[in-house]
Amino acid sequence: MTCKPYVDGYCKGCKLGFDTGERDISKAKCKIKLCCFSDNKFDTCGDCSKLKSCNIIGSLYSKKGYKYKKYKKAIEFIKKNGYSKFIKLADKWKDAYGKLD
Repeated sequence: MTCKPYVDGYCKGCKLGFDTGERDISKAKCKIKLCCFSDNKFDTCGDCSKLKSCNIIGSLYSKKGYKYKKYKKAIEFIKKNGYSKFIKLADKWKDAYGKLD
C-alpha cells in the first residue's frame, strides 16, 4: 500500500480511470495530473526530463510539511532507480510514504 487515502476510499487515485477514459482528464483540477497524464502522457513526474526546472512540481515541493519532502524523495528515487525498485519498497509502507533505503 502506498497511499492511505486511496486505500481508505477517500481518493480515486492519481491516474486510475484517466488512462482508460473512465474519468475525464479535462475535468481534473490538479495541475500535476494535467501536465503528466494529459499533456505529456507520463506515468508520474519521474518520467519527465524537465523535472528539476518544473514550476508545477516545484510549487508542491516548496510547501511546508514533512510529506512534501517525502514526495520529492520518492520521485527522485523513481527517476534514479526505476518504478520496480520503488514499488518493492513502497509495498511495505503503512502510509503514503516511508523509507527509501
